[in-house]
Amino acid sequence: MKPNLLLITADQWRGDCLSAVGHPCVRTPNIDALAAEGVLFARHYAGAAPCSPARAALYTGLYQMNHRVCRNGSPLDDRFDNLARLGRRAGYDPTLFGYTDVSLDPRTLPPGDPHLTTYEGVLPGFSVRELLPEHEKPWLSWLRSRGHETATDRGVHAPAGQGAEIGNAPPAYGRDETQTAYLTDAFLRWRSEQDAPWFAHLSFLRPHPPFVVPAPYNTMFAAQDGPDFVRAADRATEAALHPYLAFQIAQNTQSGFVQGASGRVQDWSAEELATLRATYFGMIAEVDAQLGRIFTALRGNGEWQNTIIIFCSDHGEMAGDHWLLGKGGFFEGSYHIPLVIRDPAQAAHAGRRIEQFTSAADIMPTLAERLDQAPLNHQDGRSLLPFLAGRAPASWREAAFWEFDFRDIENGVAERHFSLGSNACNLSVIRDEAYKYVHFAGLPPLLFDLKSDPAETRDLASDPAHLAVRLHYAEKLLALKARHLDQTLAYTHLSSRGPLTKPFDA
Repeated sequence: MKPNLLLITADQWRGDCLSAVGHPCVRTPNIDALAAEGVLFARHYAGAAPCSPARAALYTGLYQMNHRVCRNGSPLDDRFDNLARLGRRAGYDPTLFGYTDVSLDPRTLPPGDPHLTTYEGVLPGFSVRELLPEHEKPWLSWLRSRGHETATDRGVHAPAGQGAEIGNAPPAYGRDETQTAYLTDAFLRWRSEQDAPWFAHLSFLRPHPPFVVPAPYNTMFAAQDGPDFVRAADRATEAALHPYLAFQIAQNTQSGFVQGASGRVQDWSAEELATLRATYFGMIAEVDAQLGRIFTALRGNGEWQNTIIIFCSDHGEMAGDHWLLGKGGFFEGSYHIPLVIRDPAQAAHAGRRIEQFTSAADIMPTLAERLDQAPLNHQDGRSLLPFLAGRAPASWREAAFWEFDFRDIENGVAERHFSLGSNACNLSVIRDEAYKYVHFAGLPPLLFDLKSDPAETRDLASDPAHLAVRLHYAEKLLALKARHLDQTLAYTHLSSRGPLTKPFDA
């Protein structure tokens, strides 16, 4: 029997914020239960940041160097295959709840099409049941129907009665009225209408900022809870590590994290950052509770044993580490993300924890193999099915790789600040068990010894004693990029017998 497919993304969820991986205070009982019946990938990494570049890797199986979605607003080339189109070829009607943050290829649209004015298009191949873009108007109108007459814009996220102070006050809406609950309700209604195998993508906004959450989650964690922050002793020392980091700290604005706030994140104290992190933990708990509703419903109607569930995020959240909020740059907090896959067909191997490095680009080829559908173009990722089947794939990657592009096509802020062309405003990271190397196209590189300096506070790139190490990792990065040049037609040869496709994997 053809399985149901449920892809769940929770926006901006750090990979260490699961109780299943040992977080000291966050508790995620529903994701933990999913992992107990599936496979937990403990070292899973986004391909890029922010949302659009990260999701492009997830949806296409390509690294940023190939999909070329550089920023929110960079169009996704329509020639690329994606997991929704793949699902449609497999006989499903892939259906979206939430958003995909895909800027559509302008070459496929007529002049004047409203999609040309937004980065919030829908990934081609998806049918839309419940669209929830950044303005949140569908959810806001639903709140008004429930008596929240002032829910006319995103000001509804302002903590009630808190003013400009940082605290843990809840918003006006309740625990059953969050965006997460709204989308969960929509999915559960739709699922009850289905009489054939289905493919749904639940794309939750939370725990993406603004940092606010209803009771009881707003007081579930205190500022003193959680692990020590990973950062230098003060912002000035942190900023001195690298010119890009100094720029990133200075550009971090409060308005993106607390509704109605103004100014710079650097104006918030260490205590205020800790309070915001506690709210972030509460937002994670709220999403986990809504996941519990979904899992309970699938168990209750008998679909649990025929539903493949993939839970992941698009990218992480700095949450005060390195004196930053948000995502981007080169640190772990922005790119290490959760991944749990439960496939009922592999129940004999449930409960495994995978420590090998995996990538967001692995999701597309995993679904392709599971659905017995060939992707229509080159794939940078690799199928995770061998891990689900209880074995380690041959010659698996020994390092994580991600990219970040900080160009600003509209305003040129980064370009003017660094006196760089847009095509030089980017970085690539390769990190293994021992070292992390960050290569900038137009700025000095970074090298961290992860064994002696897991907090990444000491740059060794200019240390003569580490010159050979730096060269070794620069060569590893160059080789990785060379191997992942687009191979869509490179493996094809036109011979006297016609086209031959014979890839050889050593």
